[in-house]
Amino acid sequence: MDKVFASAAEAVADIPDGSSLAVGGFGLVGIPEVLINALLDQGATELEVVSNNCGINGFGLGVLLAAHRIRRTISSYVGANEEFARQYLSGELEVELTPQGTLAERMRAGGAGIPAFFTPAGVGTQVAEGGLPLRYDGAGGVAVASPPKETREFDGVTYVLERGIVTDYALVHAWKGDRHGNLVYRASARNFNPPAAAAGRITIAQVEQLVEPGELDPDQVHTPGIQVQRVVPVGKVEVGIENRTVRA
Repeated sequence: MDKVFASAAEAVADIPDGSSLAVGGFGLVGIPEVLINALLDQGATELEVVSNNCGINGFGLGVLLAAHRIRRTISSYVGANEEFARQYLSGELEVELTPQGTLAERMRAGGAGIPAFFTPAGVGTQVAEGGLPLRYDGAGGVAVASPPKETREFDGVTYVLERGIVTDYALVHAWKGDRHGNLVYRASARNFNPPAAAAGRITIAQVEQLVEPGELDPDQVHTPGIQVQRVVPVGKVEVGIENRTVRA
């Protein structure tokens, strides 16, 4: 039952090339930065990443992106990363853009064993009708476009079918965790971490505070230990500033 690893390097050592990863975080909050940096050092490439955003230049998933370790992303917000935009438009990176709430539910559904669900988000747009550029050809044209999705009417309202997401691994950040893998997130750092933790077949959690089994109030646990296979204590993590604005 003791799922604690001595280091982030040991926890990510077996992630092979071509793996799919669900990664928690929103902007720069709740990012499993220590695990991401360990994966950068480990060298795995051709990764498919499922995350709300792909970090920024030099931070979070942005370091894997800059090293050309990511082949494909499923994301919602990608506007804060100039290198992401460059790789996408040049045809180096495949991108599946997904509405934010839909992305969270796709991961939650995958973790719950639900293969697909209907949602109104995206109906009447290219999300449902197809044609979103998944990959550009590097010359301004679209090399691969998204296919149309099934729609169905319920009580006079049209919904689009979205697939649940299950990934090979998940990387998440938690405020507290015990040796059995039970996790507690703090404030807005909770964000996408619970659904990401659920979606991974092997979930690796970096925790700021490691506590002994029984110290966490069961009623306060956000992610149960059954969804977590590896725990890495990393100490207090400072949150970066995504956009700094000061007066002249």
